[in-house]
Amino acid sequence: MAATLSVENLNTTFFTKAGEVKAVDGVSFEVDKGKILGLVGESGSGKTVTGFSILGLVDPPGRIVNGRILFGGEDLVQLSEESMRHIRGKRISTVFQDPMMTLNPVLRIDTQMIEALLAHEKMTGDAARQRARDALGQVGIPSPDERLKAYPHQFSGGMRQRVAIAIALLHRPELIIADEPTTALDVTIQAQILFEVQALCRESNTAMIWITHDLSVVAGLADDICVMYAGRLVETGTVDGVLDNPLHPYTRGLIGSVPSRNTRGRPLNQIPGMTPSMLSLPKGCAFRTRCAVADGACEEQPEITAPIDGRGVRCFHPHMDNPQ
Repeated sequence: MAATLSVENLNTTFFTKAGEVKAVDGVSFEVDKGKILGLVGESGSGKTVTGFSILGLVDPPGRIVNGRILFGGEDLVQLSEESMRHIRGKRISTVFQDPMMTLNPVLRIDTQMIEALLAHEKMTGDAARQRARDALGQVGIPSPDERLKAYPHQFSGGMRQRVAIAIALLHRPELIIADEPTTALDVTIQAQILFEVQALCRESNTAMIWITHDLSVVAGLADDICVMYAGRLVETGTVDGVLDNPLHPYTRGLIGSVPSRNTRGRPLNQIPGMTPSMLSLPKGCAFRTRCAVADGACEEQPEITAPIDGRGVRCFHPHMDNPQ
């Protein structure tokens, strides 16, 4: 059975006056029906640009310079903007980190949701209103009939984000790309949203890419995980496999820096240094200047391999104990 989405050697570059920024550099992964892929990494690692590339929303001076994005048997890279408009919102939905990127501040919520439905589906206005009402209830908004008549500014930030998630669910899409959509939500509502998302994927065979820096969310939500650093995938595999036994030093550093009950009263582990500028990445492995196990071999660019149980890792020294 073919994957819902297959990304093959994707390269997205921004051609700036200061030089070329390879925001996404040779990224490949698949998302199967009903599965959730967690795309994780620090800010600036290329996670969001990967999502925008799939949606065809990379604006100049950026553009996709190489690779294929296969969705439903079509290469999205080759489609016209008109063709992509028919896919975005209906077959592929997105939830942005900032809900005001989704919501029009001068239109009522019912107007925005009903227009989104009528733009892609033939249905009556009453049927569209009922589906919009059900979607608001699904994401935990109380009194959905009344809230449909409200404007975005009458909602809190967390409530606006729930509305944005509801809009993404309207068309029961084949793929949802969620860019840190629960960042503004309290933990109770976050848990509710994550539960609903998992139920949606299981029941409707919807595939999802969940972009985040929060490993705790991915641990309880995703089936598979891709760890990004400086525009490249550095480790891939199942969530349990990667989080229980990380192979790449960067992945181990991310996990080690997460607060836990076992480290109460002790300083958190930190990855030394900062993410390098994408305009001047170090020669070879981009992580080597922050890595405790780097040596001369790391001055060459490692290829991503699958050394153990189908796991992929881009490192010459996977799973070495940190000597410090």
